Amino acid sequence: MIPISLSGQAIRLALPLSLAAILSLPLQAADGDLPQGHYRLPEDGTLIGKVTTVEADEDDTLIDIGHEHGIGYREMVRANPDISVWYPGEGTEVTIPGRFILPDAPREGVVVNVAEMRLYYYPPRAEGKTATVETYPIAVGRMDWQTPLGTTTITDKVEDPAWYPPQSIIEEHAADGRSLPSVVPPGPNNPLGQYKMRLGIPGYLIHGTNKPEGIGMRVTHGCIRMLPEHIDSLFSRLPVGTPVHLVNDSFKLGWSDGTLYVQAYPYLDEEQGTTIQRVTEALSQVEASIDSNDYPINYGRLREVVEVPRGIPVALNADAEDTQETKPRFCPKSRIC
Repeated sequence: MIPISLSGQAIRLALPLSLAAILSLPLQAADGDLPQGHYRLPEDGTLIGKVTTVEADEDDTLIDIGHEHGIGYREMVRANPDISVWYPGEGTEVTIPGRFILPDAPREGVVVNVAEMRLYYYPPRAEGKTATVETYPIAVGRMDWQTPLGTTTITDKVEDPAWYPPQSIIEEHAADGRSLPSVVPPGPNNPLGQYKMRLGIPGYLIHGTNKPEGIGMRVTHGCIRMLPEHIDSLFSRLPVGTPVHLVNDSFKLGWSDGTLYVQAYPYLDEEQGTTIQRVTEALSQVEASIDSNDYPINYGRLREVVEVPRGIPVALNADAEDTQETKPRFCPKSRIC
């Protein structure tokens, strides 16, 4: 058994998840000596992390458990559709969807996948060290305030920033009967949190938050929010000039040990296509990624992933068994196994 982290109530211990959708996942190189959310880049392939389960404590919410393991709100809800967000219940086995296919973007600086609501950071590789990647949940723009796409850079960094809300946001608050000052000073009421990093796209930031429960949702006015502890970790390590790639990749493909995996997320906007269009596009992408027609694709599984996107990598090889493993065993809460 593998110790994952220490909660405020008890020690949580994670075990391999028993889901048919992720059968045949290959073992990853050990990342146990790295901080949470940090992974060694695979030498051959594009998958990092693993899916695990934890046992909920009495006072837990799904949001609490997710944040404890670096997972945002929507990720947790998709992975646990039958579990109450606000009261999972003591002893409930909760899925931690902590396995990811790396986005199809340059492996440099920061990559933000808005469809996934997740940020990836590729730190400079130290001489003699293995290359690594870090990944963090984020909040992105609402339907009417979409996060922009494209390539830019970090142009400025400020610790303990004041917030000067634009007139459009002041008017939005006024329309709801709420007043908003022209400047919000640093402190617990500042929605930017303790740090902000300005992007080269005018008006957009990567910043902290005073409302961490919104991480993993579409709740911002286009900016990218991070949990306070995550941006605290990144702020000093991202110099001005760091490249930032903003992509909207709702369907990801990845290889590991000769097996093709797919990972799907809901489209941010219905205008992106119907379900049939999404399945057709996914099929085209899969076929384009196969070197020959000999690779055994499970087309039924591919369609299921696209129609019910849970954000968990799924093996597409047709010979993967569709059987459940036995129920995971948990260590006693009084000790680490």
